[in-house]
Amino acid sequence: NFEEIVGQSAVVRRVLKAIETVAPTDACVLILGETGTGKELVARAVHDLSARRRKALVKVNCAAIPAGLFESELFGHEKGAFTGALGRRIGRFELAHGGTIFLDEVGELPLDLQAKLLRVLQEGAFERVGGPTVEVDVRVIAATNRDLEAAMHEGRFRADLFYRLNVFPIRIPALRERPEDVPLLARYFVAKYARKLGRAIETIPQRTLESLAAYPWPGNVRELENIIERAVIVSRGPGLELGEWLPAPGVHTPARVPSLEELERDHIVTVLEMTGWRVSGDRGAAKVLGLRPTTLEARMKKLGITRKT
Repeated sequence: NFEEIVGQSAVVRRVLKAIETVAPTDACVLILGETGTGKELVARAVHDLSARRRKALVKVNCAAIPAGLFESELFGHEKGAFTGALGRRIGRFELAHGGTIFLDEVGELPLDLQAKLLRVLQEGAFERVGGPTVEVDVRVIAATNRDLEAAMHEGRFRADLFYRLNVFPIRIPALRERPEDVPLLARYFVAKYARKLGRAIETIPQRTLESLAAYPWPGNVRELENIIERAVIVSRGPGLELGEWLPAPGVHTPARVPSLEELERDHIVTVLEMTGWRVSGDRGAAKVLGLRPTTLEARMKKLGITRKT
């Protein structure tokens, strides 16, 4: 069920472990991540590994629905409920009965709809516009690229709804946080689009992989996928050609990709500095990294990490 979530980095493995942990439950899941990181893939994986997998996964892009249509779109309406309501409309929550609803960009929900969503989460019921109370059995997975805690403190997002959605948060790392996964993703997308477009692309030159891995990918995996699709289109031989693709203006692309050990060392040092070089305890680096203190100490010794005095 993880075929489309490509990566072998520690941060990706933690995401996959979180999916496996929460999927069999009915808990609300809040997926956090920048645009293009693959939040919908994670939502689908949670649904596909759950007991609801034989029922529908209904996606709602909260950022794409006009403000005046939110309530009708989510909860439906009865014939004649308002001007233009020529027939009964079944809303997304009813369509998801027995399955899962995925509320993408949930931070865009207006405050009045947030109260209605909270009621569905608490009571499993809502009213169609102009109609009776409807009971539903729906699991809710929400996603956002916004800072909902900041929105909550600013009064733009209900605190009670935030805490209800945030039962099991899953943070999706930005692609720049896992550069070691870029070659794997590049090969995956080359195979995908070569097959789709009927192209015989057999190799990706090492310099191309180095260039891709060194770029910070502000658009994340979606940007990489688009670049690879274009490269497959313009390639004329068995090797992938990037064509005229260049990093965004002002982005420095070093010639050498850091090794996995260098990346691991830098990450451990960053966490140690963040925790005041405390290794163990609830506020220690080992806790943050998800390691035993003895394991972290062994890695520090192997990587030559010592506190500068």
